[in-house]
Amino acid sequence: MLLAIDIGNTNITLGIFKGPALKELSKPSRAARIFTSPAKSQSSLVKSWRINTHPRGTADEYGTKALDLLHYSALERASITAVAIASVVPTLTGVFKDLTEKYFGLKPFVIGETGSISMINLYDNPKEVGADRIVNAAAAFKRFGGPCIVVDFGTAATFDCITKRGEYAGGIIVPGPNLAAESLSLHTAKLPKVSLSKPDRLIGKNTVGSIQSGLYYGYVALVDGLIEKIKKELGLATKIIATGGLASLIAPDSRYIDKDKIFPDLTLEGICLIYEDNLK
Repeated sequence: MLLAIDIGNTNITLGIFKGPALKELSKPSRAARIFTSPAKSQSSLVKSWRINTHPRGTADEYGTKALDLLHYSALERASITAVAIASVVPTLTGVFKDLTEKYFGLKPFVIGETGSISMINLYDNPKEVGADRIVNAAAAFKRFGGPCIVVDFGTAATFDCITKRGEYAGGIIVPGPNLAAESLSLHTAKLPKVSLSKPDRLIGKNTVGSIQSGLYYGYVALVDGLIEKIKKELGLATKIIATGGLASLIAPDSRYIDKDKIFPDLTLEGICLIYEDNLK
């Protein structure tokens, strides 16, 4: 089984994938085979978890946490035959590499460092694209084909665009809802920090309700407005996929995101797909 790890600024998600070919990668492929058509993973997600990111966490702290998660899900440490990592937190990348070797006795596959990603990247500087963004793009194209947009509701809300030919075209980045809520509280004298949730009414009758309405419906409007403009460039047939920790909360009110295209674990799926691709 493969342990896929997505290290984000707010949360770290871990997923266990089961498949016939999942084993430790001994010689990563360096050939850039380009995705040309949709294709499902050979593996299936067995279990996933989401934990808080602690930038100063140690390999031992995260390692024992990982073993606890496996234990309480009745999964054996010895059943993990490979580990693949995507990280946007450089200080934790090394921590999880050490964790993998110390607690699982494996050498991890680190996206961006190991093997290749079979997708043409049209960014001016492809190295600027976060591992999570390119992983999301690869997973969305292999599942649905192009053109498509992946909206990731994370610490930053990102819109990643994939062309009909499967190229990573670029995207848009805005502060995520929770980051906006925190900024509003930090930079105002009287406004409290509120948790993000869908309010009962649009027009708030108190300060908390007004902030919640602005955050929730403001982001729904932002998402729909940007999707509408992007579709004018990529084409009206562009498919919209949502992921990230807040996708299930915000995406259902979007005019453009169908409920059957909300995948909170899309990044984990992309990690698995890229790992499988490098096994070939």
